[in-house]
Amino acid sequence: MKVCKFGGTSMATVASIRQVQSIIESDPMRKFIIVSAPGKRFSEDTKITDMLYAAYAEKLENGSCRYKIAEIRTRFVELAKELGLSVDMNKYIDEVEKGINESTTADYAASRGEYLSAVIMSEVLGFKMLDAADVIKFKADGTFDSELTNDLVSKYAKESGGIVVPGFYGRMPDKTIKTFTRGGSDFTGAIIARGVGATVYENWTDVNGFMVTDPRLVNNPKHIEVLSYEELRELSYMGASVLHPDSIFPVQIDKIPINIRNTFNPEMPGTLILDNTDGYKIPKVTGIAGRKGNTTISLKKAMMNAEIGFCRKVLSVLERHGMSVEHVPTGIDTMSIVLSDAGLKGVDENKIVDDIRGAVNPDHIEITHSLALIAVVGHGMANSRGVAATLFTALYKAGVNVRMIDQGSSELNIIVGVEEKDYNASIKAIYNAFFD
Repeated sequence: MKVCKFGGTSMATVASIRQVQSIIESDPMRKFIIVSAPGKRFSEDTKITDMLYAAYAEKLENGSCRYKIAEIRTRFVELAKELGLSVDMNKYIDEVEKGINESTTADYAASRGEYLSAVIMSEVLGFKMLDAADVIKFKADGTFDSELTNDLVSKYAKESGGIVVPGFYGRMPDKTIKTFTRGGSDFTGAIIARGVGATVYENWTDVNGFMVTDPRLVNNPKHIEVLSYEELRELSYMGASVLHPDSIFPVQIDKIPINIRNTFNPEMPGTLILDNTDGYKIPKVTGIAGRKGNTTISLKKAMMNAEIGFCRKVLSVLERHGMSVEHVPTGIDTMSIVLSDAGLKGVDENKIVDDIRGAVNPDHIEITHSLALIAVVGHGMANSRGVAATLFTALYKAGVNVRMIDQGSSELNIIVGVEEKDYNASIKAIYNAFFD
């Protein structure tokens, strides 16, 4: 049995929906279908989810979402008409308009793109529609209730016909709708795959799987045929955006393979993601990913290594300020804390510095902005000599100054920090060193 998730591009037009239908009907094993909200039909278009957020904003400002909902209505009514469906989409849009006008958070509005997309897709396929709110549950504190959800989903494992499930959302104990983070339809697909005991979770998107690195920076990078859950997690977290980074957790529990496929090129095998890649021929480096927008707090203090609780005191200051730490490379008398710029928004940096001074009295402390992090990831690195030498030689030859180095204890990755102005050149240099 296969669980298939189709992204927003796959649900955007009549042609793409017919392509999805063809893919599903070509394999009777494809029984559980998770859909995203329709994405852009062309580059200047607006995603349905963004239109729904705008509708909720209109409701807050004017007490009603009547103007924005009219645009959304047109989009779905025309889609159903062009597909030749008999379903009355106006009835569903009326329900959505009423719900947005009565809701007190944006979650209900944001979730309706997936809901309406599932209505369309279930009609196209002649499949049953299962509302995600009926099976995907959150606890009162807003955290995902994985075990209750799994119990509810598992009841549908032996359904004889196909089922379409909207992605991205579930229900709170008080019956209100709650969404996952953007891209959460990937997570929904993984939840359903675990619950029904799928043999594979197919995630259909608009690319042929994972590339070794960002094709916007490197022309025609190599395709990754297979990688592990751990490698996927590292690459996704560092910016490889093919798959939501949290979506591996449900399937990893039962070691269900993930297959990234291209809706518009279904003949391609895509990228296979497994619990264990033993038995496969794997390169030294599986992938290279990175992201800009990081800040470093650097501290120096003589005899820091002999001061019990030094690191804990520094990190406690950041915890009190609600800061999430990315990396903490250290030396005998030095400590660096890498933070994302997004997490620093609204935070008084001077107050953080003053609080750290008060906690550990460093000899020197400074904050540096515009740091880019680049991760070189791969299980093959642990058993290969010269990976670090190749990496740093490539950066040296490209004239890049390395500001930070951090390597995980599992030897799965090496992370370097460079100035943002050197980011593109660094990615190209590293790729060419390992894959040319």
